[in-house]
Amino acid sequence: MNATALAARLLTERPRPRGVAGWRHAHWLAVGTVCLGAFLGQLDASVIALVFPALGRHFDAGFAAVEWVALAYLLVLVALLAPIGWLSDLVGRKTMYIGGFAVFGLSSLGAGFADALWILVACRAVQAVGAAMMQANSVALVARGVPEHAMRRALGIQAAAQGLGLALGPSLGGLLVEHASWQWVFWVNVPIAVFGIVAGWYLLPRTRTCAPVAVPGPRDGEPRAPRFDLPGMLLLTGATSALLLALSTASGLPLPGWAVAVLLFVSVVLALALVRQERRAARPILAPGLVNTPGVRSGLVVALIGYLLLFCPLVLGPVLLTGAGVSTAAAGLVVTMLPAAFAVAATVGGALLPRGWSDVARCRFGAGLAGAGLLLFAVLPVSGAAVVAPLLVAGYGLGLLLPANNALVMRAIPAECSAVGGGMVNMARSLGTALGMALSVLGVHLAGAASGGRTVLVVLAVVAVAATALTGPTPVRGSLRTG
Repeated sequence: MNATALAARLLTERPRPRGVAGWRHAHWLAVGTVCLGAFLGQLDASVIALVFPALGRHFDAGFAAVEWVALAYLLVLVALLAPIGWLSDLVGRKTMYIGGFAVFGLSSLGAGFADALWILVACRAVQAVGAAMMQANSVALVARGVPEHAMRRALGIQAAAQGLGLALGPSLGGLLVEHASWQWVFWVNVPIAVFGIVAGWYLLPRTRTCAPVAVPGPRDGEPRAPRFDLPGMLLLTGATSALLLALSTASGLPLPGWAVAVLLFVSVVLALALVRQERRAARPILAPGLVNTPGVRSGLVVALIGYLLLFCPLVLGPVLLTGAGVSTAAAGLVVTMLPAAFAVAATVGGALLPRGWSDVARCRFGAGLAGAGLLLFAVLPVSGAAVVAPLLVAGYGLGLLLPANNALVMRAIPAECSAVGGGMVNMARSLGTALGMALSVLGVHLAGAASGGRTVLVVLAVVAVAATALTGPTPVRGSLRTG
């Protein structure tokens, strides 16, 4: 078998078994498979916060350097979500999703064997490629694979799977670091990835009925197909990398002090260049016409804020608790309360709300609850028992906010743009996660663990209240506006 035939075989999506495809509830099996990827991605994201101290000791590196084990992952993820969403339209979402499990599992195996910090960071970057292959397709697979009336429930279940991964991450990370080694934080991903490959192969419906074929070049006078926006991807990566490097330098990364101002200036210049590039690109990765659709821009901002609110406490919680004398394992169990409440609210939390509440009402109420919980976390004494209730309140509020907000965004996005729109939602989530980690480290570095952590939490509470003003009625899905 030659290389072309092998590639065609690998890129041809296989149909589900007849018994699975013919079952009237088969779409929930597909949702479950997507949830497996959502669980794995968030488990890996939340477990990292508990392993930072162990990595610092093992590699003899500072907090600002070690955090790049997380930031490198997030930067690659942000850069690749849109292009992989574009590529998925060509090769098929199912193929790309299953391939993501394979890349994620192999890179996780390599991360556990890393004997230098830069090798670990490189493995995490490759790991992010696999995560992007899954995440760029997850929302689209759910939104287009279930009936319209079940979309909010399906997205809620997916959010709950993310919450479960987030919930298990801190407690599992604390236990593995204390009783095994930091390497097992990465190796635990491997069997989950193998299971995901098998589940995706048999339970996901085909998104292409044949292998992609090469399209012949246009003849004179024929229109050219729009190319991928490579300049836009590079500008986005450069702008976000410069911003996070500036925050890391201010947090103690061993770079000259003037580098902060230079990096911030570079970030602003690249961001302005990105705006200009996206307005003129034939197929922009950020799709200005899509962003300008009523309800989409504000929804993406709320998604970013929501994950900023979620990940800052996941980083700050262990720092504050261990600084107060709580063990690493116990701190992980306490911090678990935040994502655990998030998972519960994302699935069954709406049952406690008045019947008939709209998604807009859920967003506003959830953001208000999150702000109240974070404010309580900031003012109450730092001990395991005292912070449990604030974390439960904040997590429950975020579990109401994010699924409802994502449903609003996906309803506002035209059907033909669902993959790109889903990638943009995940991009906003990743940016919020990265900023949450970077701002947490910055606050601790500038004002110390106790004072800096409390200041960041108060700021987050204010941001949560501000998010209530960003949600509003979403128009009926229509065609994409190009203006």
